[in-house]
Amino acid sequence: MTKRVIIDTDPGLDDAVAILFALASGRFDIIGMTTVAGNIGIERSTTNAAGLLAAMDRADIPLYSGAEQPLLRSAIDAIVVHGDDGLRGVTLPAPAAPARAGAVEWMAQTLMREPAGSIDILALGPPTNIARLINEHPDAASRIGHLIAMGGTIDEPGNSGPASEFNFASDPEAVAIMLRADIRTTIIPLDVTRKVRADRDYVEALRGTTAGDIAADILIAYLQDEKRSRPLHDPCVMLLAVAPELFGVDFLRLSVNLGDDADAGALTRTENGSPVDVAMRVDVPAVLKLLASGLR
Repeated sequence: MTKRVIIDTDPGLDDAVAILFALASGRFDIIGMTTVAGNIGIERSTTNAAGLLAAMDRADIPLYSGAEQPLLRSAIDAIVVHGDDGLRGVTLPAPAAPARAGAVEWMAQTLMREPAGSIDILALGPPTNIARLINEHPDAASRIGHLIAMGGTIDEPGNSGPASEFNFASDPEAVAIMLRADIRTTIIPLDVTRKVRADRDYVEALRGTTAGDIAADILIAYLQDEKRSRPLHDPCVMLLAVAPELFGVDFLRLSVNLGDDADAGALTRTENGSPVDVAMRVDVPAVLKLLASGLR
């Protein structure tokens, strides 16, 4: 069975690989895509998402732009990792169809129209759109089947602050709203994603299909030391969605740092924290094999 999903994203190099897998693998029925400011700002995120749809000849999938700013804070970005264009010079086709505004409203309308629990949300960027959906359309948000979000860190050092991860540091208030909501939620933190990396031989072996060629170009641009890629954070969301048996998930109670220090957005285990499933272990060879099989 294919999973019916909405992809909420801010592409971004690793986001792009995740989206290509979702588009090419045949494992997802993508109801639509929504964009959020995160890695590179809303305009470029939306353009890149539209370019990926055009490259895969999927202009039939609706694309909606969403939050331009965090709920309460100034925006941060990850241009140092992803480049000014978000893809470090990898060229995508021009969008085949324009994006529309109103991501949150469209998500709400879609969730209310479809059977409750029938649509999952795969969240690859800061959860600002998700938090707005929960706050502004609680009845619609309650109909989400499974929310899988990349973000946070539990025992690993952070990549934004000493103990904070970029997506969650981008909008801590949105994270707190997401974790408090009565929605089946699984987060995938750096504890897992940092283990999943592709070496150059793996990358070159992806070539031979449209998705594989683009993913290989992106991953070459994403190499950290000319030998292996930076962590494949966002593909882990798609991989857990289709093969949860490849991940070890723990039930934790987590609180979010809502301060103004360097670790805003950091997660800590607390007795009174929000209950959430957290992926803490991963079968790396198996998930890399699955990722390659969906791109080739």
